[in-house]
Amino acid sequence: MADYRIAPSILAANFARLGEEVDNVIASGADIVHFDVMDNHYVPNLTLGPLVCDALRSHGVSAPIDVHLMVKPVDRIIPDFAKAGASYITFHPEASDHVDRSLGLIRECGCKSGLVFNPATPLSYLDYVTDKVDMILLMSVNPGFGGQSFIAATLDKLREAKKIIDRSGYDIRLEVDGGVKVDNIAEIAAAGADTFVSGSGIFAYGDEADPNRYDSIVAKMRDELAQANSI
Repeated sequence: MADYRIAPSILAANFARLGEEVDNVIASGADIVHFDVMDNHYVPNLTLGPLVCDALRSHGVSAPIDVHLMVKPVDRIIPDFAKAGASYITFHPEASDHVDRSLGLIRECGCKSGLVFNPATPLSYLDYVTDKVDMILLMSVNPGFGGQSFIAATLDKLREAKKIIDRSGYDIRLEVDGGVKVDNIAEIAAAGADTFVSGSGIFAYGDEADPNRYDSIVAKMRDELAQANSI
C-alpha cells in the first residue's frame, strides 16, 4: 500500500485553542501539520506567520510541519519559516522570479522543498527542477479561502503529475489541497496523490468539547485510502 499521509490544515482549526487542536488531531492519527500562509497580496486573505509555527514547536508539536506559502515574493520569508521549525516549504512558481534559486534556498535552510500548482498553472514549470523538488502540491481549489469544493479536473492533473514523478526517478511526494473529504479521498488517491490536505473536512467534524472527536474522521479517511487501489 502507498505511504499515504493525512495533513490537516490548521486554517480551519480553532485558533483560540490551536496547540490543543494540533495535539488532538495528531493523536487521532494524522501525520502532517499543514500551514496555509497567505499575505493579502498574492492571494486575497491574510493568515499565518512564522511566529505561529515557532509557537507550535515550543508547545511541543513534533510532527512534520508543511508550510504552503501563498505569498509574493517568497525568498524573504523562507528562512524565517525554516528557523521557526518548518519541515516542508512549498511555494507557487508565479511568486518567484527565480524558481530554481528559491527551491535551492529552501534546501539550504534545511527544509524539504516543493512547488504548488494552481488549477490553471501548467506543470511545465517542473521540466528543469525535478531534481530540486521533494513535494509537488496540486491545488484542487483556487487559493485564498478555505471551505471550497474540489475541482474535478484536478484528477487528470494528478495523473499527469504522477507520470512526471515516476519518469524522474526521484522520491517526490504528490500532495493535493482543497475540498478533500471522506467521500472523495479514495478517488484522489487512485489518481496518484499520496498526501492529503484537509481543513474543514477534519476540523469541522464532531463536538468541540470532545478531545477525541478527530479519531473517527481520520479513521474513516484511512479506511477510504485502504480501498483506493481497488478503484
